[in-house]
Amino acid sequence: MTGSAQRPLLFLDVDGPLIPFGAAPERYPSFATGADGLGDDANPLLSRIDPAHGPRLSALPCEIVWATTWMADANDCIAPRIGLPRLAVVRWPEPSDTEEQDERDGLHWKTRALVDWAAGRPFAWVDDEVTDTDRVWVAAHHPGPALLHRVDPRIGLTEGDYAALEAWFRRQIRVPGR
Repeated sequence: MTGSAQRPLLFLDVDGPLIPFGAAPERYPSFATGADGLGDDANPLLSRIDPAHGPRLSALPCEIVWATTWMADANDCIAPRIGLPRLAVVRWPEPSDTEEQDERDGLHWKTRALVDWAAGRPFAWVDDEVTDTDRVWVAAHHPGPALLHRVDPRIGLTEGDYAALEAWFRRQIRVPGR
């Protein structure tokens, strides 16, 4: 495949996958800050972001899209810290009756928007809140391949997560006609 328009998408959440949380604070290493638009004093959890994530993410054969409540701030605060370029950002729809019903049914509020954004393209979604309900819904409503990969928010992205993503993306690229 050639060109990023043909590559699978990686919808990437920030809190949980890149900024681990939920364990005792002393469990988390602190990484040196880089030049970014929002200093650690404004959000001390930024120091938990391992700069090694940037090269690991960049090496994946995909187009990365921020899928986070950080929205455009991810490009200003997170991307420079880990060496990523500015990325596309999913714009979340306004809350609706559908979203309220989805929540009652156990469907994550991001799920519909990500399937809409993908528009049939293969995608992986990395988040700490993915559930089996989301997987079932995506399988029924998305015509292309999808990997909904849950990350433990207490740990964040690990070598095992990167290996699973790499293998999945490589399989998508080898499939003719996609």
